[in-house]
Amino acid sequence: MKRISAAVFAVILYSAIVFYFGWCVVQWLDTVVPNVNRLIFGIVWTLIAYGFIIGRIDHRLRLFSMAGSYWMIIMQYGVILFPIATIMAWILPSRLQIIGWIVLFIFLFISLLGTFKAYTPVVRELSIKMPKKNAKLSELKVIVASDFHLGLLSNKAHLKRFVNKSNEQKPDLVLLVGDLVDDDPIWFVKNGMSEVMKQLTSTYGVYGVLGNHEYYGKKIPLLVEEMEASNVKMLLDETILLGDSFYLTGREDLTNRERKQLSFLVPENRNLPWFVMDHTPSNLLIPEKEGVDFHVSGHTHRGQMWPNHIFTRKMFELDYGYKQLRGLHAIVSSGFGFWGPPIRLGSQSELWSVNIKFEDVKV
Repeated sequence: MKRISAAVFAVILYSAIVFYFGWCVVQWLDTVVPNVNRLIFGIVWTLIAYGFIIGRIDHRLRLFSMAGSYWMIIMQYGVILFPIATIMAWILPSRLQIIGWIVLFIFLFISLLGTFKAYTPVVRELSIKMPKKNAKLSELKVIVASDFHLGLLSNKAHLKRFVNKSNEQKPDLVLLVGDLVDDDPIWFVKNGMSEVMKQLTSTYGVYGVLGNHEYYGKKIPLLVEEMEASNVKMLLDETILLGDSFYLTGREDLTNRERKQLSFLVPENRNLPWFVMDHTPSNLLIPEKEGVDFHVSGHTHRGQMWPNHIFTRKMFELDYGYKQLRGLHAIVSSGFGFWGPPIRLGSQSELWSVNIKFEDVKV
C-alpha cells in the first residue's frame, strides 16, 4: 500500500511539474506567436513529457523513447531555469519575451555543448606499478570502458568510435564493465552492432560483465548470446586464468541479490596479478581485503549532467577516477555512452588506457 501511495504521489508531482513547465512555455509563446492552439500544444507537450514511458510499450514507438530522452534535459535544468524565469517575469512583465528567448538560448547551449561532450569521447591514460612475486609479464596495456547503453541514441556509430580508439591503443586486454546495452539488446541486434564489436582487437581477448540495466531489460540470456557472438566473453561470477600470467574475475551486478561473495572467487595462485570487474563501485574495502590488485567499475556516469556529480560523490567512496588503496588500484569510469539524453555536462564520454608495469619482488 505504501508503494502504491508513493507511486501515485510521484505521478501527481511529476504531472504538476510538466503542467507548470508547459504553462511557462505557453506564456512566452503568446508573445512570440499569438493565438497558439493550446489544446494541440498540450497534447504534444504531454506526449513528449511521457514519451520515455510510452516508448517502452512497444519497440515500434521508438520515436517517443527518443523524444522522452531529450525531455530529460528539460526536467534536469527546467527546475532551475523556469522558476527563475517566472520570478523575473513577475518583476519585469514587459520583458517576458526577452526572458523567454534567454531561457531558450540556455537550453540550446546546454544541448549543443552536452551533445558534443557525449559524442566526442576521450582516452584517459594512466600508468601504474604493480609489485608481484611471480609476475610473468613485464607490462600489460588494459582498455577499460563501461556504460555504453547501446541502443537508439548511443548507437552503432558511437560504438565504432570506441572500437577505433581502443584498437589505436593496441591493448593486451579489453574490459567492458557493464551496462553494455540500454536495457533491451534489441537495437544491438537489429542494427548489426555485433559486426562492429567483433572488430575489437587485443592480445588476451575482450571481456565483459553485466550491469544493472541488463537486469532491467530482463533479456540477459539474449545479451550474453549476442556478446559471445561478438567475441566478448561475459564473466558471470567467475574467475579465469589468462595466458598463465594473471587472473580475471567478472562479478554479477549488485542488482542480482544472489551474486557470489568475492571471497568465493579468489584465484588459486595468489602470487599472480588479480583483476576484478564489478559494475557498481560499492565497497572498495572488500577487494582490498581479499588481495585484488586491479579493480574496475562504472555505473556512476560521474553524474552525467551537472550538478549530479555532487550526489554521486556522496553515494560512493570512489565515484570517478583512480584511487590506490594500499595494494589495490581502483578505477571508476564515467562511461563511454550515456543514459537518457546524449548529453554530458560536468562529465565526458571516455575510455581508459591503463599501462600496468609489473615489478619483480624477491621473496
